[in-house]
This record gives sequence, C-alpha cells and structure tokens, in this order.
Amino acid sequence: MSDEITFEEFPKIARLNRECVISEKIDGTNAQIIISESGKIAAASRSRIITPKDDNFGFAAWVENNKPELLKLGPGRHFGEWWGAGIQRRYGLAEKRFSLFNIDRWGKSCDRPGCCHVVPTLYQGLFTTDAVNAALEDLRVNGSHAALGFMKPEGVIIWHIAARVGFKVTLERDQEPKGKAL
Repeated sequence: MSDEITFEEFPKIARLNRECVISEKIDGTNAQIIISESGKIAAASRSRIITPKDDNFGFAAWVENNKPELLKLGPGRHFGEWWGAGIQRRYGLAEKRFSLFNIDRWGKSCDRPGCCHVVPTLYQGLFTTDAVNAALEDLRVNGSHAALGFMKPEGVIIWHIAARVGFKVTLERDQEPKGKAL
C-alpha cells in the first residue's frame, strides 16, 4: 500500500422507492451478441467469446446463421438468455430461443429482429416488495409468460432503474446459494 494519501469520493446512493421493471427470469444460459461499428458480429457466453467450433449450446452457430437479421440490432452488446430445447428447464420447446434483456429498447420495438424475443415484462412501476410477490404469485399460478403453458418457471428479475442494478428471486430454493447440493 502506498504511503500517499488520496481522496476517494463516496458513491451516490440510489433511492429504493423508484421505478423498477420486473421480468420473468428464464432458465437457460446467459448469452450476448456483440456488433462492432463496422458490422463485425460475435457471440459470447457469460464469460467468453464463443464460436461455432467452441460453442455454448449452439448459440454461436445460431448467431452465424442469423447474422443478416441480427445486424439490425445495431452496434453494441446485446445481452439475453439462450433457452429452450436441450437447455436447463427446456420449457417444453422443440427449438431454442434468444430473448433480449433490454425491455426498454426492444420490448415494443418494431425494429427488433424477427429471430429475437424479449424477456416478458411482468410489472413496471414503483419498486415494492408487494409487486415482486405479485409477479412471483402470477408465475406460480399461471406459469411462464415466455413459454405459455409451461408450469415450472424459474422466477423473476427486478431491474431497479435508479440504481442500475438487477436482483433475482426464484420460486424454488431462493434462500440457497446457486449450485448448493440438495
């Protein structure tokens, strides 16, 4: 540690009673599409760039096969969930799907590529634990909004807009750390 004394500003603290978006947490694998300003496109998992030869459940191959359509997303990093047939809960699907996380940008957009879905919005408004509990109860009673008729959805994601942070709540074993043996 340096002997030099420097000032570090304490970060601002976001107010809890602000807008949030509650969406369905889909049980698949985290994925992203990266598009450069010049139109280069790449696929990534949560932790690395992937290719069709070193893939993650076929996502890189899907990106390669849908490149012309996916370029409509525009430059940037487009995060989402790769889910469906052969991945985690499978949701009773015969195919895999990519659902974008950015509800504000893609939720009502006519510009979204036809090969992409968006995670379902369950609530948008002032953050309350009642809103979180109501969204969970809706999933528990009515099943998945992402795959209608699938009755074992995973839970919800709460995106707190002012804090720019997400939280998850699962319907099963929410109190246990992920990966804990039963």
